[in-house]
Amino acid sequence: QVQPVESGGGLVQAGGSLRLSCAVNGRTFNAMGWFRQALGKEREFVAAINWNGGSINYADSVKGRFTASRDNAKNTVYLQMNSLKPEDTAVYYCARSRALFSDSDSRNYDYWGQGTQVTVSS
Repeated sequence: QVQPVESGGGLVQAGGSLRLSCAVNGRTFNAMGWFRQALGKEREFVAAINWNGGSINYADSVKGRFTASRDNAKNTVYLQMNSLKPEDTAVYYCARSRALFSDSDSRNYDYWGQGTQVTVSS
């Protein structure tokens, strides 16, 4: 069974940075996605990276501030988050897509991590 495990969340001041990691047991060359869910809100798409990192999609709300990347040799994907804002506060989830190509639709992801909390103070 594929199991993504997120790490790197925490408390940071507005304008600060965090780097999330998602380790996946076993090899996976599928696309991987990052999603987030704030308290009382629905889960939303953040970023998705295709199987070799050659294509990356971002939500408009994070473009220019967040950068997704992956290291297939380490079975790990990353989300570098810069210029964080209080509205970025959420639980961040990593998930594996059923396909090779990046996708913003959460219904196309089959394995999800437990999430890591990111809190941005103003």
